[in-house]
Amino acid sequence: MAFRSPVAKEGWPFILGFTVVAAAASHWLPTLGCMVPFWLLTVWCVWFFRDPERLVPQEPGVVVAPADGRVVAIEEVAEGPLGLGPGRKFSIFMNVFSVHVNRAPMAGEVRDMSYHRGRFVNAALDKASLENERMEILLEGNGGRRLAMVQVAGLVARRIVCRVKKQDRLERGGRFGLIRFGSRVDVYLPLEAQVVGGLGDRTRAGETIIARF
Repeated sequence: MAFRSPVAKEGWPFILGFTVVAAAASHWLPTLGCMVPFWLLTVWCVWFFRDPERLVPQEPGVVVAPADGRVVAIEEVAEGPLGLGPGRKFSIFMNVFSVHVNRAPMAGEVRDMSYHRGRFVNAALDKASLENERMEILLEGNGGRRLAMVQVAGLVARRIVCRVKKQDRLERGGRFGLIRFGSRVDVYLPLEAQVVGGLGDRTRAGETIIARF
C-alpha cells in the first residue's frame, strides 16, 4: 500500500511556519511559559490538518457525509445550485477542531462547478449558504442521479481548497478538498432521496450515511 500522509498536503506550509516560529521563540524567549503557546499552536495546526482514513460504506444507493461536524440544517429548497431543481439541503458545520478534509457524498462525475465570492459571516447561520464565499460542485452518479455539494467559507475560514475539475470522477468517500479554519458544507439532494438522521447529529466524512436513494 502506498504511503499516505496523515496530514493534508495543504497544511504543511502552515505547520512548517508555526514550527519555525516556535523554534525561534524557544531560542530567544527567556522562560518556558513564553515558549509553550507557540508550540501549542504548532500542535493545534497539525491536529487541524489531520487527514485520517475512513471506512466508506459499500451499501448501494447511500449518500455519505461530505464533512465532519454537526448537522445544522435539513430543509427543502425550491431551487438547488447549478440547475439541480427542487431538493433538500443537508448542512454540516465544521468547527476549528473538526477534520476539515471534505469527501464525496457519492460516486460520480463532476458535471459542473461554480465559484462565488462573498462574505464571511458565521458558517453556522443559514444565510451563510447564500451570502458567503463558496464553491458549488454538481455530481452525477449512476442512473443519472445528481446532487450538489457546496463548500462554504465561514467567519474564520478564508480559503476554500477544491482539488477537482469538470469531468473528474470521484469515488464515494473520495477526498475532493478542504476549507481552512472553520466552515460548512451543504449537500443538495433530490427530493426522492430519503434523509437519514436529524438536526444536531454528528457526522464523520466518508463514513456517516446521511441519505438513501
